Amino acid sequence: MAGNSFGKAFVVTTWGESHGKALGVVIDGCPPRLSLEESDIQQELNRRKPRIPSSTARREADKVEILSGTFEGKTTGTPVSLLIYNKDVDSSAYESIKDIFRPGHGDFTYLKKYGIRDWRGGGRASGRETAARVAAGAVAKRVLARERIKVTAYTVELAGIRAGLVDLDVVERNPFFVPDMAAAERMEKRVSEIKAAGDSAGGIVEVLVQGCPAGLGEPVFDKLDADLAKGLMSIGAVKAVEVGAGIEAARLLGSECNDQITPEGFLTNRAGGILAGISNGDNIVVRAAVKPISSIEIEQKTIDLDSKPRTISVKGRHDVSAIPRIVPVCEAMVRLVIVDHLLRQRVTG
Repeated sequence: MAGNSFGKAFVVTTWGESHGKALGVVIDGCPPRLSLEESDIQQELNRRKPRIPSSTARREADKVEILSGTFEGKTTGTPVSLLIYNKDVDSSAYESIKDIFRPGHGDFTYLKKYGIRDWRGGGRASGRETAARVAAGAVAKRVLARERIKVTAYTVELAGIRAGLVDLDVVERNPFFVPDMAAAERMEKRVSEIKAAGDSAGGIVEVLVQGCPAGLGEPVFDKLDADLAKGLMSIGAVKAVEVGAGIEAARLLGSECNDQITPEGFLTNRAGGILAGISNGDNIVVRAAVKPISSIEIEQKTIDLDSKPRTISVKGRHDVSAIPRIVPVCEAMVRLVIVDHLLRQRVTG
């Protein structure tokens, strides 16, 4: 396996590079008779586009085309193939550094693995690849809608500024997908300062799954939380994943950590909606820690292809943070996991 496919019942295979002709995704296992139009997918892709002044200057239309798997507006049960052309490609900024490894990027490791690398914008390792994930996630969203399962991702921390509350009604009303309007304003100011300094910032994205039935997840190695972690960790900028109380659980006593059960349900949700790797019917809560964007203008030490010491200042069209554009990507990956396990449960349940 080359590592470009994800899922077992709802199998997603993405392809394409940052500065290639196009990118896309093939979905095998999509249920038939599902209402699906290009506009359903386009709506999600539009949420991934640059939303703030400090975002990349690259402006891709990300217009999606459905090549197969639908007839008269409904899925047929055959593979769904989606295509997105790259239209705003400019590789000139990378020519001067094509023989230099960029700190924080996959340049060094890709070359070690394959003996060749696409230096134009990061190739396959670029965040551009995530457009295909979002497209696939849009199809998964249609499956989940039939089951009344809702997945919502939002920013809870950016550049050291944390959201003080979670109001889902305001998530789409600010450019950072923050559930706290006051925090969003502080984040915007801080990000502008970091951009002006030629640096970048990281943050934390939380994903909430509402309406997920109990019983999803496969013991022992395909636990639901394990697959959620894998899905989110497969996103290039994600360096850690927490479920429920997460790392904080290690600091609690058993009496504090356990979610006591009553006839009405669980009293708390420190488990994040998952027990023994299987959903318990409560809300699923998972968080992804996002590292700062690696391409920065501040000069850094590195080496070239001949292992000679060099310095580098990365120019070009880059975001100052993967947030907010990574938020729809996290949302998409969680949808893919939930749909995959939902379909697997129908086979075994």
